[in-house]
Amino acid sequence: MKRSSKAAMSILAAISLAAPLATTALITPPAQVFAAKGDLGPDWSKYQGMQGLFAQSNDKFVIAQVGGTYGGSYVDQTTYKTQVAAAIAAGKRAHSYIWFQVGSSKALAKAALDRFLPKIQTPKGSIVALDYEAGASSSVTGNTNALVYALQRIKDAGYQPALYSGKAYFEDHVNIATIESKFGSILWVARYPSSKVTLSPNYKYFPSMIGVAMWQFTSTALAGGLDYSVDMTGITDAGYGKAKTSSTGKVTVKPKTKTAAVKSGLTANKAKKSAIATGYTVKVNFGTKKWANGASMPNWVPGKTYKVQQIKGDRILLAGILSWIDRSNVEILQTATQAKQVGKATVATYTVKRGDTLSVIASRHGTTTAKLVSLNHIANPNVIRVGQNIRYK
Repeated sequence: MKRSSKAAMSILAAISLAAPLATTALITPPAQVFAAKGDLGPDWSKYQGMQGLFAQSNDKFVIAQVGGTYGGSYVDQTTYKTQVAAAIAAGKRAHSYIWFQVGSSKALAKAALDRFLPKIQTPKGSIVALDYEAGASSSVTGNTNALVYALQRIKDAGYQPALYSGKAYFEDHVNIATIESKFGSILWVARYPSSKVTLSPNYKYFPSMIGVAMWQFTSTALAGGLDYSVDMTGITDAGYGKAKTSSTGKVTVKPKTKTAAVKSGLTANKAKKSAIATGYTVKVNFGTKKWANGASMPNWVPGKTYKVQQIKGDRILLAGILSWIDRSNVEILQTATQAKQVGKATVATYTVKRGDTLSVIASRHGTTTAKLVSLNHIANPNVIRVGQNIRYK
């Protein structure tokens, strides 16, 4: 579940927990499960911050939300580009997903893809998944037709299509056989045995159904919540060549094409630890046990990301937590120069709907009408049109 809304999280968890376990087919995984790829990775939206959040050191991929549509209104994820870059910097394969609340409307599907496909920052060939867990119509055929159209658009654009939802939601609203016959195994299915912190899949609860490529087996890979999936087929290799591991254990992925975010991530990945300076963003290595002064480090710190506030020799002061750590125990996710560029480039927009006015939009986003007029070079503040993108930040 994608944390596009907390309500959606609760609904999907409830669906997953309520799914019957009585039949042998549901508790016994098919033979191919044991020959699966087995790579693990989290999915991210704005709730995981600018550089995302990892579950453990052996994460191999991440899937970041580029944005989404809610029945015709659109939300861009301002964290998307930096999350993609951070994943690449950390040596992970980065993929993308779109919150896709389009029901059975091909018109809404088209509008959403027209908006978000050009924003994709993961490499050609990488996964672009549709998150279809809300807003389905009562027509299974209509829902399926809209999804087939959208998945084909993604494939035609040069990406690996995937389709996400909960097992029960799929079975109630989508003709899975049609999807599988046209695209093969591309389903990304959520089904959780419990809400306990879980770092490896329990295959007794595998969502047995055709077409499963990835299984999101928990929404709590970490305390507080982090969605976590296992790759069943090797689909998360899509868009990437073989990764390179250095003698020190540093991993560098090989995207088949390079976007601006990918290039940024590769630049950070290549940066030497000796170059770390104030303003860098670093991740504390998993397995780190002690601070620079020898004191025990809390077990929730490894894997977290911090800005570098100060440098003294081989010791780094982490902003926010104000503790010193040895330079050898961190990993660079963003250089100081890159951080400044991101700060300058941050832009947020809103798509005008029927009945909106500039004053309403300003109030909704904590700004003023005058600011909106200035940011958008609006000649007449009383005239805006439906579908117009209004920058508010």
